[in-house]
Amino acid sequence: MTPADLVLTRRGVRFRGGYFPCSIGKGGLSNSKREGDGATPTGCLNIVGMLYRPDRLARPSPWAIPIGPQDLWSDDVEDAQYNHMVSAPYPFSHEKLRRADPLYDLVLITDWNWPNAVAGRGSAIFLHQWRRPGFPTEGCVAFRRDHLRWIARRIEPGTRLIIPQA
Repeated sequence: MTPADLVLTRRGVRFRGGYFPCSIGKGGLSNSKREGDGATPTGCLNIVGMLYRPDRLARPSPWAIPIGPQDLWSDDVEDAQYNHMVSAPYPFSHEKLRRADPLYDLVLITDWNWPNAVAGRGSAIFLHQWRRPGFPTEGCVAFRRDHLRWIARRIEPGTRLIIPQA
């Protein structure tokens, strides 16, 4: 591990000498993540993308991609594009990336079960804004808005998110 790694600890995520409180999945940590279990998978995940709402915040990093009204994420295990970004209209089950609430105003995408997704192993694990302190996610790692923005300005593609075994 290096200071440039994001490391989940009991105190929060350690990154570049600081600790950032976070929320994890309502199913806790899992060594065998499955679709719909609400758990945050353990292991070493890499940051592979960054999305942001350009109507709500400035580009946080040169490699960040704007989220548009048609942007979705497929979470349907029957879909050939399962666990990939897709565009509306879309016939399979999906999650809207451009939400009314601020949770996905800034999203860091990990390589969990991506790019070669295995059906049922679980779709996207994002780093995004939390609803409120301690409120669990569906498996993602969530932060206070200002902390997420601070992290986003300092990471690069390939930054590791290390989640120790449960």
